Amino acid sequence: MTRPTLREVAELSLFASRSLKAMVPGDAEEEKLARFEALASAPWSRERIREQILPAADSVQLSLTLRKLRRDIMLTLIGRNSTGACGFHEVVDTMTVFAEEAVQAVVRVHGRELAERLGVPMSAEGIPQDLLVVGMGKLGGRELNVSSDIDLIFLYGDEGETKPTAEFPNARRSVTVDEFYARLARRIIPALNDPEGPGFVFRVDMRLRPNGDAGPIVCSADMLEEYLYTQGRDWERFAWLKGRIISGPVFSTPEQFETESRYIRSLVQPFVFRKYLDFSAISSLTKLHELVRAETDRRELARSREGCNVKLGRGGIREIEFIVQTLQVIRGGRDATLRGRSTLPMIEALARAGALTQEAADTLSGHYVFLRDVEHALQYVDDQQTQWLPREGEMLERAAGLLGLSPEELWTKIERVRDYVAKTFDGVFQVNAEKAEAKDADRWPAGWADGSPRAPELLEELLGKLGYGESSGELAMRILSLVSGRRALVLSEEARTRMRRLVQFVVEKCPEWIERSGTRVISSAEELSRYLRLLEAIAGRSTYAALLYQYPSAAARVGRVLAASRWSADYVVRHPIVLDELVDSRSSEMDDFTPVDWSGWRENLHAQLVSAEGDQERQMNYLRDAHHGAVFRLLVADLDGRFAVERLADQLSALADAVIAEVLDLAWASLPRHPEEPPKFAVIGYGKLGGKELGYQSDLDLVFLCDDPDPEMDALYSRLVRRMMSALTVQTSSGKLFDVDLRLRPNGENGLAVSSFDMFSRYQRNVDGNGAWLWEHQALTRARFVAGDPDLGRKFEAERVSILREPRNRDALKVEVSAMRAKMLEGHSNASGLFDLKHDRGGMVDVEFIVQYLVLGWSADFPELVNNFGNILLLEMCARLGLINEESAARTVLAYRRYRALQHEIRLNAGEGVPARVPLDMIEEEREAVKALWREVFGNDGPQRQ
Repeated sequence: MTRPTLREVAELSLFASRSLKAMVPGDAEEEKLARFEALASAPWSRERIREQILPAADSVQLSLTLRKLRRDIMLTLIGRNSTGACGFHEVVDTMTVFAEEAVQAVVRVHGRELAERLGVPMSAEGIPQDLLVVGMGKLGGRELNVSSDIDLIFLYGDEGETKPTAEFPNARRSVTVDEFYARLARRIIPALNDPEGPGFVFRVDMRLRPNGDAGPIVCSADMLEEYLYTQGRDWERFAWLKGRIISGPVFSTPEQFETESRYIRSLVQPFVFRKYLDFSAISSLTKLHELVRAETDRRELARSREGCNVKLGRGGIREIEFIVQTLQVIRGGRDATLRGRSTLPMIEALARAGALTQEAADTLSGHYVFLRDVEHALQYVDDQQTQWLPREGEMLERAAGLLGLSPEELWTKIERVRDYVAKTFDGVFQVNAEKAEAKDADRWPAGWADGSPRAPELLEELLGKLGYGESSGELAMRILSLVSGRRALVLSEEARTRMRRLVQFVVEKCPEWIERSGTRVISSAEELSRYLRLLEAIAGRSTYAALLYQYPSAAARVGRVLAASRWSADYVVRHPIVLDELVDSRSSEMDDFTPVDWSGWRENLHAQLVSAEGDQERQMNYLRDAHHGAVFRLLVADLDGRFAVERLADQLSALADAVIAEVLDLAWASLPRHPEEPPKFAVIGYGKLGGKELGYQSDLDLVFLCDDPDPEMDALYSRLVRRMMSALTVQTSSGKLFDVDLRLRPNGENGLAVSSFDMFSRYQRNVDGNGAWLWEHQALTRARFVAGDPDLGRKFEAERVSILREPRNRDALKVEVSAMRAKMLEGHSNASGLFDLKHDRGGMVDVEFIVQYLVLGWSADFPELVNNFGNILLLEMCARLGLINEESAARTVLAYRRYRALQHEIRLNAGEGVPARVPLDMIEEEREAVKALWREVFGNDGPQRQ
């Protein structure tokens, strides 16, 4: 790419040539070039633009000033952008700033001139009112192009009348606020739009106002609210997403103006962004785009060989904007980081949120800038509002030259970019995907969904033919209840049609979604039953049905998840909000090589919680929804076979750490009158959380410590723990986060909810003879700092190491550990005839007790054993140190891994609360390996169940 010189730019741009000729009449070409060079030498800042505008004291002078200023700014941008002195961002930033300053100046000057005759508009309470000018489209998004029109909406706050003031004492008559601003609007539009002398300032488009061309030129806040919530359509949500007040105070104070602006924003935000995921919007937005594309295709059809529209055509600028804004509308209600107005920052935000892959985001951003650069080059040629790129001719030659490309190079890149954008768009909107409806709708009985008398019989017959066997009758009744029963009556006709087609799709596809999961295979009838249970759960929440209908690939993935395990099916039914994860690009990226890092996830969650500050219920639901979604993302990767059990446990444990840390921050911030500095407080994880072996259904074993010299803080830390426990365990409309067990704290259930560090240390060291039992030191081998004050966390870890490394009589230790094992065995009876993977002799608890004995018995000699590496790594370490036989350790490691995998599989397939038990002959070799290691370590067979 070879950028043109400034002299070449002046020849390529008809507008530049014409403007320079008007500025320097005659044939003084070098003087024209010098003027061009002077203009292109420096960018236009807001301050510089404002300095040019402010001296214009009246509307006549302002009109000429703005038009000359636009000409100068255009020449600057044409020169700087075409020669490579600046890029896309400077162009759109400069045009946006100029539009804002021009609108503010016109409103100010014309408003004050009108106030000289009519007085100042006042509310009924006598508060001065200002016109609120909303910039829509690219102006609202701060990405205005050089020859763009500006989409404006005129609003005002309260009804009232104009009145004379000390500044405007000569008002001849009073009018309503509405009439005053209607008159002002009719002055503003031509002041910007009409060509005069050097040209125009901006073409003004008012069609986005309530009721479009049929609506009043200016409307009140009350009228806007009523319109949005009674007549506002989905495409208007799309438009208002970019809406931004660009005017400033003229009659009111800055504080009053901000109050009015904030009120308008409070009306618009819930209209644009629903509280939860809003996939129902995608259907209407897709239809809107199809209309736009069809109209563009119709216009271009006869000229397709002549060129393309880089904005409205297939694969153009508009499709990138539709991708971004539609994903924003769908997800912005939950994720405050997706409520921005500018396209490029939102592409990056969508990648962080998982709605786009990072690769797709980077490519779309680059293509968006390229297409906008082409759009600008076309408009630089003759200052025409055009996006048409011809395949040959003078316009192509000039535009390509301004971009530093040959016509052939330009078209090669245009075709590659448009092809990528179009394919990405079709992927997001499922334009070419199979729609969620039956493969052969003709075989479905006529009137099956209308509640006809023979519908049950005919539908049962069809289900029988599709392979649903003896369950066909029951399934037929559930289907009919879903599509034509009472719950269907409250839905719109569109929603009922969507549900009916979705049901047909599911019924036809279920046999294809059946997959083998371990040793279990479910029938088509069971799979359909699970899917119907999900559809019954979401029947009143049409956004989820819209997601599954709009994304057949997501519907199929749900089918595979439901088929894979009972627990996963139950999880989706309880938390249907996790369906969003099925269209999250990150769900297909997680595997054993994914870093165990949830910091980015936590940052996004924190932003959501901050956005809901003051609304505790909403914050609690945000916490739960985010955690459920993250767990489901792990679950999908797990069911796809992309996680080893240990790596999955690492991820679940790290996710729990992130949740606990966020809950701690949230609870601390909610406490009144606490010191500004962070709490001197720490959360300690024990058990599966401490050992990083957390499963999907695991409880959290927690201990809370503080280390604050101020005794008055004790009560505050107790309140902090209560707030944290509430946030973690309370059931809300979004479910709950965890069950929490605090019985491992000093003195167990009789102990304080939060212990001082000194008290914890004295208890663990049994200073007064009433301290920790041996089993509590066993538990300490799997304890770790999870969240809170890092200094206190390090202090805890040092104390933990010190206690574990105390010399112990190993013979006495064996006796005590064996006695505790006997107590546990007695407390978990098993008369089933099956082997309990966790509690029976030769099972997981035996492995854990062996490791705990080795850590407690030998850490004084081998300090590396105090590291909380997990049972498998510690067994291997003990073998290397010569404490146990390497072959015995290796066999036990294999057994422990097998136990964890079987336990994981059983819990997924049997549902919650079912003991993990298998036939004895299935794990005989593993059981004997663990028993052999027990005999090697303890010198006996260990306790036996009576």
